[in-house]
Amino acid sequence: MVVASTPDVPEISVEWYQDIVSFAAGTPQPVRWFAGHFTEGAILLLGALLLAAALTRLGGGPRDRALALVAPLSVILAYGSSEALKSLVDQERPCRAVADVVIVASSCPPTGDWSFPSNHATIAGALAAAALLLSRRVGLVALPVAVLGAFSRTFVGVHYPHDVIAGALLGALVAVLVTALLARPGGDLLRRWARRAERPVADALGRPARR
Repeated sequence: MVVASTPDVPEISVEWYQDIVSFAAGTPQPVRWFAGHFTEGAILLLGALLLAAALTRLGGGPRDRALALVAPLSVILAYGSSEALKSLVDQERPCRAVADVVIVASSCPPTGDWSFPSNHATIAGALAAAALLLSRRVGLVALPVAVLGAFSRTFVGVHYPHDVIAGALLGALVAVLVTALLARPGGDLLRRWARRAERPVADALGRPARR
């Protein structure tokens, strides 16, 4: 197979992209149908897994509740980081830049919906990392779903491999950093709120509030 020449894109990523979409085009129709739906559905599944992981923390102490609240925020910030990076790089989608490819996706995203990094892979990486931080059991389920979801973006033909690798790593990194930075102050804030809420009750009952 002749590797297409595309500016500012690693040649090996173009080669892998062509190999993957060529393989995808030759798979049975049920496989292509599943991939076309799973590439979007994986995000919904990962969101449900993060919610399940967060629920395991809500019944705990202030730090556990802070983790449950901060984790979704980290996913939003990861997505924002991905969007900001997209606008800086302005890399065209491979389904538009690479000639003579047949993709599984119903259509190629329009010009201006840039390729690097993959938003889907970024969100998947952030959701899986956040779920793992909240619950190891749930996170170990989320991780392979995230990997498959990210890979599916290349399988259906709308992203280069380096788009999804960078996106997944970006999402996981932002989720871990944001959670690490905000969980402790978030827990302290929840403790202060709990103490303030206890004072009126303690005054009414004639008991000292906890310190």
